[in-house]
Amino acid sequence: MISLRIIARLLEYPDADLWQQRQDMLDALEQADELPLRQSAQLMAFIGDFWQSELLDRQEQYTELFDRGRSLSLLLFEHVHGESRDRGQAMVDLLAQYREVGLALDCRELPDFLPLYLEYLTLREPPAARDGLRDIAPILTLLAARLRQRGSDYALLLELLLTLAACEPSSAAVAAKVAEEARDDTPQALDAVWEEEQVRFLADKGCAPAAQAAHQRRFAGAVAPQYLNLDAARAKGER
Repeated sequence: MISLRIIARLLEYPDADLWQQRQDMLDALEQADELPLRQSAQLMAFIGDFWQSELLDRQEQYTELFDRGRSLSLLLFEHVHGESRDRGQAMVDLLAQYREVGLALDCRELPDFLPLYLEYLTLREPPAARDGLRDIAPILTLLAARLRQRGSDYALLLELLLTLAACEPSSAAVAAKVAEEARDDTPQALDAVWEEEQVRFLADKGCAPAAQAAHQRRFAGAVAPQYLNLDAARAKGER
């Protein structure tokens, strides 16, 4: 799936190599037929606009979006398991799937990094690739809504993935819920996370429970990660 491969590349951190691939992507899209004509034109327009900025500006934008806070993390299991122990087993299971198709991992990225997962799907047959996209559709919907709320053009890429999965590219219910979320990329929210980690460390050293409870009340709502139950979402979609 050519369109899927291109979207995966555009969701990676912009580097010098990407900056040399603009025309190659446009030429490849002219031969692709996975997306409807309108969405294919939108992707071409995204590529055209993307390269209007300087590389350093795009790198800064990418970091501000995806590397500050958890709500826009491109690590899939962040939105499902958080920091629970289940995340480790999920990583192991995903690595096994990668090995089955001969995908060799770059040690710089975790297996649940979205562009890496998309690359894995490009190595499978189209029906299996679409099923793989449907498996993560709730995460894609959530990320798209959050990106739209922040006025980011990256939202289009997530919506196009939903189109490839034959899923509804937007959800009013999700958008409404996202509108009520506390931002986790503000200086105050990032400071709250840092202070929370400090409290956990002190608690391990015998910090009074009352002090920890007071701190948690102080920062309640400052960071609002939303963990998804993919099994429940999948069952709902099957009905």
